[in-house]
Amino acid sequence: MLALGRALAGRGHDVTLQTWHRWREAVEREGMRFAPAPEYDVFPSGEAVIDFYGAAHRATLDTLALVRELEPDVVVADILTLAPGLAGELAGVPVATLVPHVLPWGQDDFPVYSLGARLPRSAAGRKLWRALAPIARRGAEQGRQELNALRSGLGLPSLTHLHGGISRELSLIATLPELEYPRDQWPPNAHVIGPLMWEPAAAAITPPPGNGPVVLVAPSTAQDREQLLLRSALAALRHIEARVIATYNRRLPAGPLPMAANVRVVDWLSYAKTMPACDVVICHGGHGTLVRALTSGCAVVVWPAAGDMAENAARVDWAGAGVRIPRRLLSPAAVHGALARAIGEPGLRRTAIGIASAQAARPDPAQRGAELVEQLAGPPR
Repeated sequence: MLALGRALAGRGHDVTLQTWHRWREAVEREGMRFAPAPEYDVFPSGEAVIDFYGAAHRATLDTLALVRELEPDVVVADILTLAPGLAGELAGVPVATLVPHVLPWGQDDFPVYSLGARLPRSAAGRKLWRALAPIARRGAEQGRQELNALRSGLGLPSLTHLHGGISRELSLIATLPELEYPRDQWPPNAHVIGPLMWEPAAAAITPPPGNGPVVLVAPSTAQDREQLLLRSALAALRHIEARVIATYNRRLPAGPLPMAANVRVVDWLSYAKTMPACDVVICHGGHGTLVRALTSGCAVVVWPAAGDMAENAARVDWAGAGVRIPRRLLSPAAVHGALARAIGEPGLRRTAIGIASAQAARPDPAQRGAELVEQLAGPPR
């Protein structure tokens, strides 16, 4: 959202970004106005608890006041944030959805999203997933019914289609085309624009001296609280001839880290400035880190922790640009084996470099997204 909003502001538009307070400084620095997003306790942690759809109903009404105040030409809502889109619809404003990863809406012969299964390579595999598709559709149908109940409570008409949290006016799929499975048909008005990347200002880190491949250990900023991946990677890298940069992302683990002379560990760094000098990135598979690595031409080793990381790991494995480690098998030996393959199979890095070259030749994702938002908004008032 910050990357898209920056592009829109740079094109002369008056942009307001509604998000959490901790992002206010970044929002204003990028030329936008900040508006605080509603924050509610939607999980059991006290007496005053509301469920997800109860929170969405309340947030929609709170956000509707902001939409009416701003009178925007268009509302762009994150796929996980129902309230702004519903508020825009209530106010009669065109609504776009930003999907900041691969599109989770599959087709019958696709694996169920987020399981971490790859696209089937045989007729038997496709038949298996088609047999399981009714189960996934039942879940989507339940979601449609729950969303329609929320819409009814807000005075909005029911939807007849599934996946109603994704706008049919415009959806921006902010990922690499190389990570999207080939589809028989895309949803209406869906555009794969490329990854929208933004990071706070930080320094580049140079690798230790030497001639070996450069490996960056880039763990998640939100998952793996015990830093198991970081520890396993550093232990494995003591036995591989490489130059290593590692960051703990301001979450210093308890106890000493396994260190070696070929390792440089820092608390924070710029991925945009550091990854272009690397050969391999070891990460959890968060979409932002993954696409930054691929657009820098780095092969990737992924150990998924949570959320969409298993899906992202499957996509990069399918694309032939990386190696994934099953969640249950994390160990220094597993990282050693995966990293040895990432370094020892030149085709993985060649694929990553090809992805980076292809993306560099495409229109800038933020500018392309801004153009599509402008088209949805229509001519200036």
